[in-house]
Amino acid sequence: MALLQDSSKLHPSEWYTANRMQRASAESQKSRSECMIAESWRLVDEIEKTTQKTQSDVNKKIEQRREEIKFWKQELDNKLEQIVHETEALLTFKNRLERALEGCKEPLVIAQKCVLYRQRRIGIDLVHDEVEQELVKESEVLQGIIALLGRTLEQTNEQIRRNRSAKYNLEMDLKDKFTALTIDDYCASLTNDTPHIIYADNAMKLEGNFVSSEDWIDFSNINVEKADKQRNNSLALKALIDGILSQTANDMRKQCEMVNIAFRNRVKEVKDAKHKLETLLAMVMDETASQEKNIAALKKAIADKEGPVKVAQTRLEARNHRPNVELCYDTVQCSLMSEVQEINKNIQRQDALAQAETELKGLSRRQLSLEEEIKVKENTLYIDEVLCMQMRESVYINNY
Repeated sequence: MALLQDSSKLHPSEWYTANRMQRASAESQKSRSECMIAESWRLVDEIEKTTQKTQSDVNKKIEQRREEIKFWKQELDNKLEQIVHETEALLTFKNRLERALEGCKEPLVIAQKCVLYRQRRIGIDLVHDEVEQELVKESEVLQGIIALLGRTLEQTNEQIRRNRSAKYNLEMDLKDKFTALTIDDYCASLTNDTPHIIYADNAMKLEGNFVSSEDWIDFSNINVEKADKQRNNSLALKALIDGILSQTANDMRKQCEMVNIAFRNRVKEVKDAKHKLETLLAMVMDETASQEKNIAALKKAIADKEGPVKVAQTRLEARNHRPNVELCYDTVQCSLMSEVQEINKNIQRQDALAQAETELKGLSRRQLSLEEEIKVKENTLYIDEVLCMQMRESVYINNY
């Protein structure tokens, strides 16, 4: 009996077919794998080259950035040095202004004291003369100068504040530049073999106040421009201060000399007036002495004539009683009449005595008036020459 064919067994042709298919599949897989390996090596090589190129580009950009930071750091350093130097110079000018202001105080006090002292003049000498006019003008000039120097000092303080503000901005910018340069120096030193390099996925996030390169340049450029502007303002202010100090010193010196000239002229005028008064006083005193002698002579002459006058008048009266023809105009009568004329002259002399005494009283009043006026002049000379002019000798106007 023939064996029955097992239905679970495959046909030999299927076996061969299956083997061929396995070989074909394996060879296909191998071929694909080989292609993949080749592609992988190509990709690895490409990635390596790209990575090296990118890293090289980054290194160059880091170096460029470092040079850019160094450039701006140098610019900021230069501007900082300039603004520091300029601020120190301006502080010197501030000191000059303060000393000039202080130097105005004594001349102003002296001018005001002179005005007060001269209020003590008396009589006709209490006059609004050229000296007083120049003293008032000197006070006004000094007060104007003090106000001008005060305003200039305020302006200088404000400029110093602005300089320091510009300096602060430069210092803060420089501090940030130094930090950034330190960081970029560190970044430039890193290599693929540097220990402790790490993955930092979060570094890819653009967090914080990132600015553009243009804004970064503008920020430092603005700081530099501000520093330049304040430095130029400071230079202009120093020139202005120089001019103000020079002009105010000249104005003070000129007005001080005008006052001194007025004082010298006034003192000379007063001395001349005093000398003339003293000359008049001496003349009046001489005249008083002469008048006193005249009065004494007049009184003596009158006193000497009293006896003869009485006798003549008595005789004349008696002879007027002669009788009849005896009442004759004889030589005796003529002589007696002459004596009567002398009596009239003596009467006139008595009038002269009264007039002389009146003149003597007038001379006495004039003497008192002249003596008082001389005292007025002495008082004025003491005020002007001793109190004021000697005090003004201490005034010295510096060129601050």
